[in-house]
Amino acid sequence: MNAREGTVRFEDGETWYRVVGELDGARAPLVVLHGGPGASHDYLLTLADLADERAVVFYDQLGNGRSSHFPDRGDEFWTVDLFVRELHNLVDALGLRARHHVLGQSWGGFLAQEYALTQPPGLQSLVLADTAASFPDFVAACNELRAALPPDVEATLRRHEETGSTDDPEYQAACEVFYRRHVCRLDPWPDELVEAFAWIERDPTVYHTMNGPSEFHVIGSIRDWQSKDRLGEIRVPTLIVSGRHDEAAPQLQEALRAGIAGSEWVVFEDSSHTPHLEERERYMQVVGEWLVRHDA
Repeated sequence: MNAREGTVRFEDGETWYRVVGELDGARAPLVVLHGGPGASHDYLLTLADLADERAVVFYDQLGNGRSSHFPDRGDEFWTVDLFVRELHNLVDALGLRARHHVLGQSWGGFLAQEYALTQPPGLQSLVLADTAASFPDFVAACNELRAALPPDVEATLRRHEETGSTDDPEYQAACEVFYRRHVCRLDPWPDELVEAFAWIERDPTVYHTMNGPSEFHVIGSIRDWQSKDRLGEIRVPTLIVSGRHDEAAPQLQEALRAGIAGSEWVVFEDSSHTPHLEERERYMQVVGEWLVRHDA
């Protein structure tokens, strides 16, 4: 598949991108927003399966992956609005303003909602994957799942959180028990997922500043983010997808479906937080058919 990479200027940095397929093809391109915040696009590369019908645009958000890093910037810099502006800038730079779809996964789904709420004229549809309309609700759901972990694992997590030693390898090992249940149930994890997590380790600035030390111990700047009272303002066709064992639990998806008029929800029964990896063939069929339905 034809692919090209490049960078575009954004404020005082650069956004790295990768385009698979032809942007001027017959069907509207799909722009993919990765999670974290603080990971990279790598774990979503299976979505290039959709590039036989349309271009698929991947990018690493500022401070992540191959884009510009700013390890000395504080909370006031790393805001949701920063990443919304960056997405608008990328869409303009690649000439996609007239027509595009957006798929946001996990934190990328928060970003996708905020982007859609700016009413971009060329946005044809939205795919909200493994996400939520409230970070507090997301954390609460994660903590319900955490309560079902083996008691020794929960005790290890709590001990390190109480003492502020969440950088201890023992804490990370305990987190992995949760991740293996509710982030990706494949064994071993695909290389592209391992690589996305590795970017957080290489530069944890964004993840630690905006989120915190783990998925369920959230003390960062977006801990209070929510869109629940604004979902009715999303006016484009919206597909919601999630896994049955997802850390973004079913009640979070129900809130999205209830809040976005006309939205549809598909559950992947054998998946957790990464059904695009865990049930790859069916995922591509579901999302691919949705995008075709909503091409202008």
